[in-house]
Amino acid sequence: MKKTIIITLIVAVLSTSALLIFARLTSNRDNAYTNFAEALKGRFEITISGTGQLEAEVSSDIKGPNIVKYRMFRASPLKITDLIPEGTIVKKGDYVATLDKSTYENLLKDEITQLKVTESDLQMKILDTAVVLTALRDDIRNQKFSVEEAGIAVDQSAFEPPAIQRQAKLNLEKEKRILDWKKRLYLLRYAQCKLDVKNLRYTNRIQMDKVKDLQTVLDEFTIKAPADGMVIYKKDRMGNKIQQGTVLNPFNPVVATLPDLSSLLSKIYISEIDVSMIKKGLPVQVTVDAFKGKTYNGEVSSIANIGEQIFNADTKVFEVMVKLDHYDPSLRPSMTTNNKIIVKTFGNVVYVPLESLHTGIDSIPFVYTKDGTRQVVIPGESNDKNIIIEQGLAEGTTVYLDTPDNFDKFKLTGKELISILKERQKIRRIEEEKLTPENKVLAEEVKSEHNSDRPLSN
Repeated sequence: MKKTIIITLIVAVLSTSALLIFARLTSNRDNAYTNFAEALKGRFEITISGTGQLEAEVSSDIKGPNIVKYRMFRASPLKITDLIPEGTIVKKGDYVATLDKSTYENLLKDEITQLKVTESDLQMKILDTAVVLTALRDDIRNQKFSVEEAGIAVDQSAFEPPAIQRQAKLNLEKEKRILDWKKRLYLLRYAQCKLDVKNLRYTNRIQMDKVKDLQTVLDEFTIKAPADGMVIYKKDRMGNKIQQGTVLNPFNPVVATLPDLSSLLSKIYISEIDVSMIKKGLPVQVTVDAFKGKTYNGEVSSIANIGEQIFNADTKVFEVMVKLDHYDPSLRPSMTTNNKIIVKTFGNVVYVPLESLHTGIDSIPFVYTKDGTRQVVIPGESNDKNIIIEQGLAEGTTVYLDTPDNFDKFKLTGKELISILKERQKIRRIEEEKLTPENKVLAEEVKSEHNSDRPLSN
């Protein structure tokens, strides 16, 4: 029994020891894999990356009725009651969408009723005018008879006493004055009636135009495609897609677009810190999330002159448009893109990961090598992952990614490069003195990213 217990304990101890040894070896292998990197030599690119989405370089809008141009009635919001699915291929004249007509149909009914009133008023005024003017013309004719009778009376009084002759002449003058007054009255009433009829005709014509315009507008509530193409939903100012149930702004009643898919752009936003590095014509490598492993070539076609603040962005950004070189029928607008703008390319240089480069308070850059040295180096330009080493490091040298635990035991090498570095630092300080206060702050922020509190000493 005791022998069995002793054997069991020995096996347990051996198993535990074996597990500890295996774990240590595994840990050492993991550390060796994660804590070191090799200095590589070859092509080096400085790039700026950004996500975006595809959109057509040229597209035509599918619009609802342009109500604003009809100033005769107040424009009301337009609600989409039906809209064909996004991505539908349509021909010119095909159905696209329907807008809610209820508000304008009620308005049309009111305007038709008002049109009937104006037509009735016009007809009534024409009849009244005919009656009034006929009566005035008859009155003038009757007055002419009275003048003629008064003239006969004057002729008959030739043999009467002078007083009777005088009275007959006065009656004739009186009848003539009445005739002149009735003629002037007729002309005034004729002008008045003519103006009233003209005004009513104008009012009636305006009302007829209202009804006609409303009927035209209502016909446009059934929206059709202005050309052949694929229907792509439009986005409003908040970035939301316009779809069924959306209320359109009557001043910009765009429902959807018909993009020209033969020429596509990738729209991206670049931080104001990086946009100064981007120039028109720079090459861009574009990948699309929908097609993994496929890369498209393009170039920067335009850069916005004014920055803007967008949602989820800490700083202002500038819109950059990338034009794809070739047409691919599988690409569609609004697809998400990943864009790598190649700012600079170096043909055959040595480079290491950014985290392997260290800088002390004396601003002398160095790397920790696997063979136990602190190698002074002259760094060059960098991208988001690696940095060029112009002098001090050979291809294939293994360097620490992090500061080793026993860093104080590493031997300093490459002292001959320190004088070159200090000369460069002197030139850099002279250049920084010429910077504006704003650019000085930015330069200090970039510089402090790689600084530490350890001096470079033996």
